[in-house]
Amino acid sequence: MTVPDNAAMLGKEVPVEKIERELRILWEADEARTNASLMNLAVYSEASGALHVNSDIIREITREHACRALLIGLDKSIEEISVRAWITAHCHLAHGRKSVCCEQIAFHLTGHSRGRFRNTIFAHLQSDLPLIFWWQGNLSSMFSESLYRRIDRLVIDSSAWIDTAKQFEKITEAIRQVNLTVQDLAWTRTYHFRLAIASLYDDPTASKSLKNVSKVKIVVNPEHKVSGIQLLAWFTEMAGWERTQDLISDKEDSGSYRFLTDKGSIVDVELSEDVNSAAIGKIEVISDGVTVCVSREKGSKHLRHQLQCGGHELDLHGPADSDSSAELVTDQLSRGGKNSLYKKILPFFLELLGK
Repeated sequence: MTVPDNAAMLGKEVPVEKIERELRILWEADEARTNASLMNLAVYSEASGALHVNSDIIREITREHACRALLIGLDKSIEEISVRAWITAHCHLAHGRKSVCCEQIAFHLTGHSRGRFRNTIFAHLQSDLPLIFWWQGNLSSMFSESLYRRIDRLVIDSSAWIDTAKQFEKITEAIRQVNLTVQDLAWTRTYHFRLAIASLYDDPTASKSLKNVSKVKIVVNPEHKVSGIQLLAWFTEMAGWERTQDLISDKEDSGSYRFLTDKGSIVDVELSEDVNSAAIGKIEVISDGVTVCVSREKGSKHLRHQLQCGGHELDLHGPADSDSSAELVTDQLSRGGKNSLYKKILPFFLELLGK
């Protein structure tokens, strides 16, 4: 059997068939006041070295969310079928003593076997608790109906995908089959931008100006173009603009789009990429006499909210979404919900993505 990098950081190695017994022994020897768990959180990756990276991530997540964590690392480059397991606990202090601890089971698998993969996960879940499954990287052949039928919430990051459209075919099929709740970190990155835009349009003058929008500018980092398209899909959905394919601009520039308002006027949208931009750097909406702009400098923890209506101006600041995947997952777990808005904009987003 192969040994993953930094195996010692994963805790105590135990035989797979004795995991539950070894966990009981671990808790009996520990001085923790509480072994807490409100959910099962599985983190799956096929990347080299992901197990110890994800162990550090789980340590941060369990500061706010008690869970049983299952880390699964799969090495498909090795044909031999094998599985090794390690157990540990992430404990956090209160008054100088261990207060709450969350258990972690790490699995290193080699070879290709869907049945073994699923059984490894499902055999070690805490019963009656929901399963949150964070799939890192591209959806491979291991992502099958027999897996996602057992998942309560799937966490993905579509910004990291190669051939995004094909990957979304698998997601839309899963949603169609089992009404799967999907938490896309690319969508989560737009959260505070959406809140900021909505709050600026609470202004009566700004709200009326939506009928007269002529241009929208969105700036994104090249690595996060998916987030920019999702933000555009959300804004146009909320504005109620016409979404027929023939009204999308046929300019050679793939970042150019055209829409039709309910008044029959044309809106041109430019989605540009800038390597010096934050994940989402700016969205600016321009209409007659009114400009609404939400922007963020790269590395900043704040958004700038600006509204210009003739002599009336607002210039405020608010929180920005994290750049860290671990913090985005933590935030998403805190919000919960069925993510119905994401499902609502998904068809139009896919249409724009195909363009």
